[in-house]
Amino acid sequence: MEAQMKRILAAVAAAFCCMSTYAVNINDTRLLTDPAVSNDHIAFAYANDLWVANLDGTNVRRLTSHPGVESGPRFSPDGSTIAFTGRYDGNVDVYVVPTAGGVPKRLTFHPLPDIALGFAPDGQSVLFSSPREVYTRRYTQLFTVPVTGGAVTKLPIPNAAKATYSADGKKIVYQPIGDAFNEWKRYRGGQVARLLIFDTATNAVEQIPQPATRCNDTDPMWIGDKVYFRSDRSGEFNLYSYDPATKQVEQLTRYGDWPVVKATAGAGRIIFERGGYLSFFDPATRKDSRLKIGVSADLVEMRPRWAKGAKYARHASLSPSGARAAFEYRGEIVTVPMEKGDDRDITQSPSANDRWPAWSPDGKSIAYFTDESGEYLLRIAAQDGKGTPREIKLDGAGFYFDPQWSPDGTKISYFDNSSTLYVLDVATSASTKIASNPMYPVTSSMEHTWSPDSKWIAYTRNTPQYMDTVQLYSVEQKKSFTVGDEMADASDPVFDPNGKYLYFVASTNAGPTSDWFSMWNNSARSTNSMYVVVLAKGIPSPIAKESDEEGKKSDEAKTDEKKSDEKKEPVKVTVDLDGLSQRIQAIPLPEAVYTDLQVAKTGELYYLKSTGGQDRFERGDTSLTHYSLTKRKEDSLVEKVDGFELSRDGKRVLMKMKDSFSISDVGEKIDPAKHKLSIENIEVKIDPVAEWRQIFDEAWRINRDYFYDPHMHGNDWKAVKAKYEVFLPDVAVRQDLTRVMEWMFSELSVGHHRMSGGDSLANTDTIPGGLLGADYKVENSRYRFAKVYGGLNWNPELRAPLTEPGVDVKTGEYLLAVEGKDLKYPENPYSRFERTAGRITEITVGPNPDGNGSRSVKVVPIEDESALRNRDWVEKNLRYVTDKTQGRVAYVYVPNTSTLGHQYFTRYFFPQANRQAIIVDERHNGGGQVADYYIDILRRPFISYWAMRYGGDLKTPMASIQGPKVMLIDETAGSGGDLLPWMFRKLKI
Repeated sequence: MEAQMKRILAAVAAAFCCMSTYAVNINDTRLLTDPAVSNDHIAFAYANDLWVANLDGTNVRRLTSHPGVESGPRFSPDGSTIAFTGRYDGNVDVYVVPTAGGVPKRLTFHPLPDIALGFAPDGQSVLFSSPREVYTRRYTQLFTVPVTGGAVTKLPIPNAAKATYSADGKKIVYQPIGDAFNEWKRYRGGQVARLLIFDTATNAVEQIPQPATRCNDTDPMWIGDKVYFRSDRSGEFNLYSYDPATKQVEQLTRYGDWPVVKATAGAGRIIFERGGYLSFFDPATRKDSRLKIGVSADLVEMRPRWAKGAKYARHASLSPSGARAAFEYRGEIVTVPMEKGDDRDITQSPSANDRWPAWSPDGKSIAYFTDESGEYLLRIAAQDGKGTPREIKLDGAGFYFDPQWSPDGTKISYFDNSSTLYVLDVATSASTKIASNPMYPVTSSMEHTWSPDSKWIAYTRNTPQYMDTVQLYSVEQKKSFTVGDEMADASDPVFDPNGKYLYFVASTNAGPTSDWFSMWNNSARSTNSMYVVVLAKGIPSPIAKESDEEGKKSDEAKTDEKKSDEKKEPVKVTVDLDGLSQRIQAIPLPEAVYTDLQVAKTGELYYLKSTGGQDRFERGDTSLTHYSLTKRKEDSLVEKVDGFELSRDGKRVLMKMKDSFSISDVGEKIDPAKHKLSIENIEVKIDPVAEWRQIFDEAWRINRDYFYDPHMHGNDWKAVKAKYEVFLPDVAVRQDLTRVMEWMFSELSVGHHRMSGGDSLANTDTIPGGLLGADYKVENSRYRFAKVYGGLNWNPELRAPLTEPGVDVKTGEYLLAVEGKDLKYPENPYSRFERTAGRITEITVGPNPDGNGSRSVKVVPIEDESALRNRDWVEKNLRYVTDKTQGRVAYVYVPNTSTLGHQYFTRYFFPQANRQAIIVDERHNGGGQVADYYIDILRRPFISYWAMRYGGDLKTPMASIQGPKVMLIDETAGSGGDLLPWMFRKLKI
């Protein structure tokens, strides 16, 4: 009774704690962002909507209320209209709305993101950025669109992410590429933000000076004759000005605690966000003033609500009899019946992340990890959710995975984020360390399984070459022994229920694929075979050659006797280490890709089988397959199974297929549709505010426990947490939390530190706009195809709608109508192709603007034409190099250092390997892996010629170029795209 009362009191305290976080200050609201200012008003974004207030922060009113995200408000020169970026129709587009309020008007319709930047000086058009016409996603370009709607105009600037006009419209100050510093404070790499001033009359460009050590200059603004911007050249972001006449840069603010962010200008002043509050800066007086703005809003995203969806289900555990399955479900542990009954949330802890359920052998309890206390520990709860769970603190590095009960229910094995395997004694709560991986397993995890007598654990441990080995751990001896050797990549160990055999799979051709960081592996494939280990001497092999003889009992009779024996005597596992490697035998199955090996009954093996995917990162479609050692027969049971688990008694199987789960009886035929679990109908009560606190804390702990440098790049990580958690009471939507965590993570000053996702009510469905793979120009009040992009129509990723058989639209023809409706300038042509991607659409085209000689054809628009544009750019460069060098110089473009880059290099290098020199173009390279594949081939020395009776001599290596080599690089390449030119130069290629 006392324990129960303590739990009730703790729950009440937790509830009050959660309620206190609802206390958003409605008198001085924090985390207002994206501010803008006019002569009479300020505008800002808050809770994913736009708001307008008086200059002193009073009279706050909501301007938009759509469930999607509205951001980046910008006032027109007269202050009567606001342009902004909205997601009203499932797409990111430019909108305008009267400052006084009204219906937002959509101005852009292209499927790719269009971001509002401001107005032209005359207020008649809106300036925006878009990647719609670029050949690389590393860039965006500038366009304008009339405020009344219609066709867009491209500005003559090659690439820009942010920009603004001077008051007279004669100059544009712009930032060529996007911000690289949002999660990388003090970034000084090749993608530092620079500001350039473009002269619209002469096309001349002037860069605002930067120190020799470089810095980030961003958020450009014009006030009078000066350019204002924010810069981190002094450490934290502050406001600066640049005078084009004197060429002098001047620091205007000197904040050291919080940076200046989201700065814009209007009516002769600057408004910005700092420390979650909005402030003005007056250039004339050099004074700043913080605004006190109170926002009263319903803030519906903070309200507790019910969440449902199959996407939340993960890490399933089947009950011993297969009557129910337990799931980790959006931070709760939920059990679902096979057929009868309702789902059951046994944890009901919205402020915690409950993970990795594991059903006890007797079916009475479920073990799982939870961080409700602030750190992960193990809980053992009644399977019906009643009573008080038992809590056990764990040894380890902070995060824990894959709990496995011993068959006798006395122990649980698990591993932690340092890849260390432990055994927990449930009775004493003591953990024993078993082993650690010598190399951190980036592409795999520690597998571990118990023997039927609970005396042994079979697990995998890798080598310095990332080859996994199977190990046997004796619980009594507290010692591990290697099964086999380190010359194969072994996995999926599992004991036979009779305790006589250990099964596993192993590959002897996985060596090239084990180096996960190398590009050489991208074309490598590995297969494996299945093996059985006879654990004790004197036990016959289960796959020994058989012979029918008179007087011998049938296999069925022997099996029945075995079942009877197993019931009479408990299983005792004996392992004779002497000669163990000689008792490993290959099961007579062909090489394939076998995973998830499990055993139902003695000699009855179940596993996933695949023939492999397109590359080493894919395993292809997998089928649930059964092999009987008794019958020596393999049967494919269910196609396209992603994962499965057998019940402890071997009579039922839980299967995962995409987002669905089902429980079926094990047999020769399995129908996954018969007992499909109602995962999509599970509903759990969530408290977003409590979840946000948990997410923040766990994200901080993930860095504490995973970041490569335990000293956190010199940061006092506890102090960093304290600095940023002050914002949590002011978080109103999930996007606010993301911003706060970005600020916190930026203190690490490191690359490749990213986060994504997050459940938000603003996550609206996308409406796929269609594209034809073409550029347009306006002639005779019509849209004419300025360029039709050809593709490789046999490749789904490079399908060009206008060049498909039966369509054959040519450059120079007019687009006259869409679905029978006439199309003329200035109507925006993309507005006619909403919701047409992947759908048959009729267009009318012809050689004349009046329609003479026109024809109607049916096309299937695509959602993204970036791949067509990129391939066109590559082919254009190839033709240029070939033409200018009379075919003597090869040209090879590598878009990244991963799968796509491997495909491009393979496609373009080998056909040109007979040329005398090569240009390798790695501009805009997106990185991925270590580009040793490119480097090794480029370095190949000439060895010999082989004389042939007919034709030319054969050289070794045939694919090598011995002449000059040049590499084209730029600042947008990153990660492996940075390493590649460094390797090229260091090795003097």
